[in-house]
Amino acid sequence: MPKPMLKQPRMREQTNNILSAAYQQEQKEESAQMDKMKLDRLLRKPRSKKYMDALNKLDAGGHTHNQSQVKEIIDAIRGEFPEVEISGILLGFVAICYLGKPYEVHTLDFSGQIIEHYKNGQSLPQGLEKARNIALRGGYDFIEVYVDCCRAVSSNGTVSVIPC
Repeated sequence: MPKPMLKQPRMREQTNNILSAAYQQEQKEESAQMDKMKLDRLLRKPRSKKYMDALNKLDAGGHTHNQSQVKEIIDAIRGEFPEVEISGILLGFVAICYLGKPYEVHTLDFSGQIIEHYKNGQSLPQGLEKARNIALRGGYDFIEVYVDCCRAVSSNGTVSVIPC
């Protein structure tokens, strides 16, 4: 009987390698799912008074050009979630604007650290538009806009998750 010229890998080794790779992939997916669950649980916690006070200052209007006050607000936000790198998932904040006509809502763009007041019909930047109607409906102090959802925060700090 002729001998094979090329050595064929053992079928059992090949099967073990495939099973091992599949198991490792499954473990990674479970770990990512657990991380997402922990993050969701953390972001559902009621917000602190300090955090609420900092974000309620957004409507004052005078600090839109004062970077030190903007930095104080950003620091309060980071202080609320010290265990999470929030900048990758938080797009910004939207709230109803009480400066009067023609302004409708104001935003804090978390990545650019820009506070801006928007007029009726003026579109909001970078995915923040999805929170405008929630803010205008009322009942919430502000809306946290994330890449995958909106979190509406009531005056007592409770958080409602709204899929977007």
